[in-house]
Amino acid sequence: IPCYLQANKKKTDLIIKVDDFKDFKKLLKTKTNLLVIYAQSDKSVSQSWSIFQNVANEIRGKGTLAFINCGEEKKLCKKLKVSPTTFDIKHYKDGEFNKDYDRKISLKSMLNFLLDPTGDLPWEEDPTAQDVVHIDTEGGLAKQLKKNKSPHLVMFYAPWCGYCKRLKPDYSAAATEMKGQAVLVGIDVDKPQLMSLRTQYNITGFPTLYYFENGKLKYPFGGENNKDGIVSWLKNPGPPKEPEKEAEWSDEESDVVHLTDENFQESLDKESSALVMFYAPWCGHCKQMKPGYTEAAATLKSDNIPGILAAVDATKHRKVAEEFKVKGFPSVKYFVNGKYEYDFNERSKEKIMEFMKDPKEPPPPPPPEPKWEETESDVIHLTEDNFKPTLKKKKHALVMFYAPWCGHCKKAKPEYMAAASKLKKDNKVALTAVDCTTQSGVCSAHDVSGYPTFKYFNYGKNPQVYMGGRVEADFISFMKDPLNPNPGSQQAEKAADPKDDWKEITGYENSFNDYIKNNKNVLVMFYAPWCGHCKNAKPEYQSAADSILPASENKMAAVDCTEHKEICGKEDVKGYPTIKFYQNGQFSKKFSGSRNKQGFLDFFKQEEKAADSQTDKKDSKKKDSKKKDSKKKDSKKDKDSKKDKDSKKDKDSKKDKKKGKKDKEEL
Repeated sequence: IPCYLQANKKKTDLIIKVDDFKDFKKLLKTKTNLLVIYAQSDKSVSQSWSIFQNVANEIRGKGTLAFINCGEEKKLCKKLKVSPTTFDIKHYKDGEFNKDYDRKISLKSMLNFLLDPTGDLPWEEDPTAQDVVHIDTEGGLAKQLKKNKSPHLVMFYAPWCGYCKRLKPDYSAAATEMKGQAVLVGIDVDKPQLMSLRTQYNITGFPTLYYFENGKLKYPFGGENNKDGIVSWLKNPGPPKEPEKEAEWSDEESDVVHLTDENFQESLDKESSALVMFYAPWCGHCKQMKPGYTEAAATLKSDNIPGILAAVDATKHRKVAEEFKVKGFPSVKYFVNGKYEYDFNERSKEKIMEFMKDPKEPPPPPPPEPKWEETESDVIHLTEDNFKPTLKKKKHALVMFYAPWCGHCKKAKPEYMAAASKLKKDNKVALTAVDCTTQSGVCSAHDVSGYPTFKYFNYGKNPQVYMGGRVEADFISFMKDPLNPNPGSQQAEKAADPKDDWKEITGYENSFNDYIKNNKNVLVMFYAPWCGHCKNAKPEYQSAADSILPASENKMAAVDCTEHKEICGKEDVKGYPTIKFYQNGQFSKKFSGSRNKQGFLDFFKQEEKAADSQTDKKDSKKKDSKKKDSKKKDSKKDKDSKKDKDSKKDKDSKKDKKKGKKDKEEL
């Protein structure tokens, strides 16, 4: 290497010079994060060489830089199919080619790339985001707020977060439009050096947007998550509006009998058969069950089936809920003449109707799951007695605070146990768990307010909230280097990407226009991911879609109006969910039935009947038309026949007259 590449021998040695194919192959096998600089000559990289040296020095232990002079090693470069005009940079991950390096030749850009070589372009390097102030040091936000007293909107985000990715272009555009009036800031709190900001500002999900005035936090962002919404809100900022209160079920007109602490026993004593649903207004499963339950109550009444369907708001009428040991929602219990008989565990309209026609005690439930601490695993279960002594002995310990009934905990449990099994050989590392239903003191002491909550401890001290992914690989990756977590590991978003929720629905990934044109009957749900009613309807809509045979002419599709605004605007969607029916590529009518599986399927049946009826009418008209045509033809034949007869008579009459005249002449 010429002398001008050896200004700093110590740093230069960190860039590996390759001149042999075998050495290159060996490098691929031993280096999992490799950036190779292919140069036309040494001189062609001379201006950038100091940057490469600094990158190699900074990334040491996490990545490797290599150099190949294609001017000297022509055979090697030919074999590798590389022919640089000045220099090309290629990245190899786990022994395989990953991608061409296409970012800036700068220390910061190259380090960002090597720390996350499969990730997207960092937001701060996006040319459209130049008006967003990007903070990358722990004290950077405080300095920014101190030196600039303008209003600030700060977006705390993670690079892997789907909602953040969708918001970034609008946020950047708003930053440009509001330049001089307000400052828009972006902070990637997934970076190790910025994670302390999560605790400082209580960041529990992404994106989180906060508004600052005169350097002080005023309130959370309360506008819409798009450019116009951000600009409009910044011109007149204010706290987020309280969501509109939902109407109480008991205020709705229906055949469900609503019971209270006061009238519960008196009302049920009069009923020979009663099914009672204990519910909570906020409970999602209750909301899903409610439409079918309401319809079943109406059918019982109209079909004169003995019995009633009743409901109790257990958040208001706690006395009766406690009396019947209601521990979760919805809880459905069967009563005969006011006496409790047994629990009923079905939730669909069909099963409720089937039961009320012929009430029978269901088979006993399966035996309860064994307690986690009684299950053999390498997870250490902690109590008030052993919590501190156990953690004091472990250099790195992750604690999962959980509740046995929690669905997310159940999902994470097998992954957590698998990770514990893989890490068991390291005595300094431990995956532990605390059951907050039995160890409430421990959980309260560590500010556990939801399940699961994961916290990292170093010899029992300095607890840090773990917000990483909840699969085996994520737990293992974190525990191998807890003080410098992998920035690529996915952490808990505010909500799952709405696309994932809808991918099972027929027609999700199809073009809207093509889909409705190519299918005879299409029911389309226009929705927004944040919409509660949409979330409640989605499982039923999906279930209905799943039960329709692929060969059927009936199809169900969904459109996310936050992503496809043009479609929703064109289709005149003004609220969510809006469900519309299209026939032969044209809008036919708005769906106004029950938003449950049976309601959607019944709608298709009604449309099929209507279509059949229409076909029958058309056929009948055709028959009537044919009869009329036949009568016309017969009438015409009669007229023609009469004309022929009259014509013949006239001819005969004329002949007779001529003959008579002749006879007279002869006389």
